Amino acid sequence: MRPRVSPGRFRELGPINWVVWQVLSRAAGTDDAHLFSTLGRTKGLFRGWLHYSGKLMPGGRLPRHESELVILRVAHLRDCAYETDHHIRLGKRAGVTSEILERLRTGPSAPGWSDKHRALLGAVDQLVRTRDIDDDAWAALAAHYDERTLIEIVLLVNQYEGLAATITTLRIEQDGF
Repeated sequence: MRPRVSPGRFRELGPINWVVWQVLSRAAGTDDAHLFSTLGRTKGLFRGWLHYSGKLMPGGRLPRHESELVILRVAHLRDCAYETDHHIRLGKRAGVTSEILERLRTGPSAPGWSDKHRALLGAVDQLVRTRDIDDDAWAALAAHYDERTLIEIVLLVNQYEGLAATITTLRIEQDGF
């Protein structure tokens, strides 16, 4: 499937976003991180989005391993291969093993999750599927996280669900690794 918006280069990105794209592509292990070369076309909006995204992950309160569990579950539920590919690579650095990836595909009902991770993934599933978290799932989640982190979890899920929708709608091509 062809991208609806082609990745930008220097002319479309401008000098600041071009440098940001280059740095982020190298950090991702590719010559062209298509997500960044596409969204970079929005100029200042791109940099604002990067700042917000970075505050959630990797700069959030949620431990990196748990952030990656959330993101990979969202990517799976939204069938977003681009997000999945990137976060499998990032998740490995945060201790997400191939066995954990298999459990993520099954979801919170898979055997082997701690109560904390089962509550986290159950909340992710509900939020993605219903746009809400019921009282029982919220109570299970709140047993493990403080209020500030609970808010952050909701924002993280919605950030990556929105990103998956953006990637899908714009038909952003997967990167070559």
